[in-house]
Amino acid sequence: MTFLQDSLAEAMETLISIGGLISQWVALCYAQGLPAWAALNHFIDDFIYYYPLFMAYLWMFGAIIFYFRFESEPRQQADYLPELADYPPVSILIPCYNEAENIRETVEILLKQKYPTIEIIAINDGSKDHTLQVLQQLAAQYPQLRVVNLHTNQGKAMGLRTAALLANSELLVCIDGDALLAPEAITWMVRHFLNNPKVGAVTGNPRIRNRSTLLGRIQVGEFSAIIGMIKRAQRSYGRVFTVSGVIAAFRKSALHDVGYWSNDMVTEDIDISWKLQLAGWSIYFEPNALCWVLMPETLKGLWRQRVRWAQGGTEVLLRYFTALFRWSSRSMWTLYFECLVSTVWAYLILLHLLGGAVALFSESHNESLHNLSPSWTSTLLSLTCLIQFAVSLAIDSRYEYRNGGTARYYYWMIWYPIAYWLMNVGTTIAGSIKAITKKRGQRALWVTLDRGLRQK
Repeated sequence: MTFLQDSLAEAMETLISIGGLISQWVALCYAQGLPAWAALNHFIDDFIYYYPLFMAYLWMFGAIIFYFRFESEPRQQADYLPELADYPPVSILIPCYNEAENIRETVEILLKQKYPTIEIIAINDGSKDHTLQVLQQLAAQYPQLRVVNLHTNQGKAMGLRTAALLANSELLVCIDGDALLAPEAITWMVRHFLNNPKVGAVTGNPRIRNRSTLLGRIQVGEFSAIIGMIKRAQRSYGRVFTVSGVIAAFRKSALHDVGYWSNDMVTEDIDISWKLQLAGWSIYFEPNALCWVLMPETLKGLWRQRVRWAQGGTEVLLRYFTALFRWSSRSMWTLYFECLVSTVWAYLILLHLLGGAVALFSESHNESLHNLSPSWTSTLLSLTCLIQFAVSLAIDSRYEYRNGGTARYYYWMIWYPIAYWLMNVGTTIAGSIKAITKKRGQRALWVTLDRGLRQK
């Protein structure tokens, strides 16, 4: 009870401090002759500009900490492997839906793993193409492969749950049906489970395979500067928002402890990450566990993917709100708050754009409001974005040596603030609305997504 009282007292102190700052800001605006609505508008404007600025430096600082703790030592050789005290058997789970074009390559690459004991379980989840026939041919050819056939589409979460229950191993590695897992990846992930019994999951390092279009090249930088950098920073600060659904390893006993994946969450990877960490399990990020994936390279495909991600994030905010009131969940408070603020920020961006459009046709537009906004903010945001990409691409360059490094993709990142920020605002709003209006308990089923244009 004392801990709860202390936490509530700290929360109240924080709210009082924030309230005091807002009050001081409003008083300052009044002193300059602005009415209440203009003061609030100015406060929102500054929040819109300063929030991404603050978060960018927060992620960069955390990623640099992670780098010097775990990545700064030069690798002895390209295929360097850590030496493990033990090599427990590992089960690799591959849920498949309409993966006839990709699954053969995925399985054959898995068989090149530099790990002594593996089994592969492929789950055909009611595919409408000839995925099942390809899997049966592969199973007849490779004894390490077992095939599970679900006659109807049950969703990725159910496919993973089924395979996990059938797996013979305590350690499970989950990849997508179009992913190519680097031969050293399993060894790098297993070491975390051996070193710490409280590790419930290890998320790997997805890399973009298809880079033939502008969207594909921008995503190379995005996965380094946004996704990879955030995972490094979050791990430095203690908690990870989500494992990568395309490459993640799990301790089976940890999954059993939390009831496995939820069938009604549109992003099962975000959901299982929160379930594990709220139950006291840790999630680690392993940058050496590389996995090459296909990503959308059309605006329509990218929009659908990002709406789905945004919907999954909002579903987590809604489902685990009450669980955060437990003192044991305090380590997740900052992650929850950051996700909530990011969603609010997207809505404020929309209101800001709409307000700007209205102001263009309004004669009563208050010029003094513009005078308060710092003219250098846009320049600072652009410079910060470039610094963020430079730092992240420098950190990630060691994992792209076969593709000539990541520096050559720096040029394409000038498009990110223009195209992706606006798209992220739109997908966040669309995804959050879908999450709020979604019927509770509705099964999340597979959908066929754009896999991009593959280089031959």
